[in-house]
Amino acid sequence: MKEVVLHIYDVTNSGSDKANNTILQINRFFKDGIGLGGIFHSAVQVYGDEEWSFGFCEHGSGVFSCPPRKNHLYTYRESMVLGETNLSCAKVNQILRELSREWPGSSYGLLSRNCNHFCDTFCDRLGTPKLPAWVNRFANAGDTALEVAENTAIRFRQAKTEIISASKAAYSFISGIVSNTPATPENLSDEETEVSLCQGSCFKNLISISSKPSTSNSEQPEDSNNHIPQQQQQEHTEKNQPSS
Repeated sequence: MKEVVLHIYDVTNSGSDKANNTILQINRFFKDGIGLGGIFHSAVQVYGDEEWSFGFCEHGSGVFSCPPRKNHLYTYRESMVLGETNLSCAKVNQILRELSREWPGSSYGLLSRNCNHFCDTFCDRLGTPKLPAWVNRFANAGDTALEVAENTAIRFRQAKTEIISASKAAYSFISGIVSNTPATPENLSDEETEVSLCQGSCFKNLISISSKPSTSNSEQPEDSNNHIPQQQQQEHTEKNQPSS
């Protein structure tokens, strides 16, 4: 049985003292203060005086090693024993060779494939518990949020496409009914849709014209109504005059 040790660093390789100090403050507050997590680099040590981790490079494997707690790119924070492995040194070296092929440096991803993910995979193959959740919680939360956002955007685009298609089909179908032509959303071509829309517009114009009262018709009843009372009044007057 061989002890498996995890070494943890604060990520202070931004090249800016201000940014590095900000990260240190974030880690002190979220990890040391409330135990939530932070921005960390991790490496695994087993068999020998080397720790193993993963990072970005354009060519070749991203798996690398350095003396324990001596990675000069970061600020060492703490170490913890994850457990023990019953694998031999030769088997561990075989696993490391396999991981070197499986983890090229160009595949590095800050949220979904970083050093902490590599250490989780390494520990899993060693048969020991994985990293504590707080070590990679910020990256996991960011990756989950990104995935949710991408899925939401995809579903929104799909829904938008379906709504537009349904609207076009419904509009074409209604236009076919207005023009008194048998039309269905499936068999209407673009040209037929344009004709249907034109016919529908003409039909609406005809309806609006026919609904307006005619000038000649409206004046005639008014004249006849005015004429009748005058005639009746004249006859009434003549009857009431005394005969000579």
